[in-house]
Amino acid sequence: MNFVQLLFYATLISLCVIGTVLVFQRKASLLRSLSKKDVAHSAFLGLFNPFLYYMVLLKAYSILLAQEAVALNYIWPVMLVLLSIPLLRQPISLKSVIAICISFMGTFIIATGGHILDFRFSNPFGVALALGSAVFWAFFWILNVKDKRDEVSKLFLNFVFGFIYILIYSLATGNFIIPDAKGLMGVTYIGFFEMGITFIFWLKALQLSVTTAKVTNLIYIAPFLSLLIVSIVVGEKIMISTLLGLAFIVSGIVLQQYSRK
Repeated sequence: MNFVQLLFYATLISLCVIGTVLVFQRKASLLRSLSKKDVAHSAFLGLFNPFLYYMVLLKAYSILLAQEAVALNYIWPVMLVLLSIPLLRQPISLKSVIAICISFMGTFIIATGGHILDFRFSNPFGVALALGSAVFWAFFWILNVKDKRDEVSKLFLNFVFGFIYILIYSLATGNFIIPDAKGLMGVTYIGFFEMGITFIFWLKALQLSVTTAKVTNLIYIAPFLSLLIVSIVVGEKIMISTLLGLAFIVSGIVLQQYSRK
């Protein structure tokens, strides 16, 4: 399966998962009370996630080493803070600016494979895609924080529109297929965990946090666990430049959180 086919079925699975949660929590009736403005807002957000974000991210995974795509995508907490300044009117200190610069230095180390003096990127297009996905991700969740509707119902409607977009794209580009058993198992896993139930948890965490930056202090261990899984499951040898760059990214995020406190 290519990345478009994967996204189509994973989005379908996640839509079923979120819909099941909606029914289980007896919130399906909330969909009937939505205004035209609410529906239009969900149509707009569905364009960003799951459609654009995962199209860009999965394409990046298809042309980069998994470890590079994983590490570069973790710049999203920095993007979250940067976008929070104009969109949520949150202040930024000098320490936060320094922290952001440190994180971006980490992305530069990863993107160049450690050849920072040569300014030679391993795959410029793939790097741009991975960083772009981080922007889409941060933008989507900030707009969700500003949306005060019920978390599960609005997420379900976002995914309804996202699925419509990927369905149209799949049919228009001839990417509609029936997956085999192994492919179905893979997209079911991705749809449930990567795009399904964890979105609900994350959205609730953002709504309960004092600022969007505060909740991100729980993600520091995730990228390193991701590299461990990449090494074991995918079989990639983790490069020193990836670990060093990721250390810069996480250090910048930690420093930024400290400056906020």
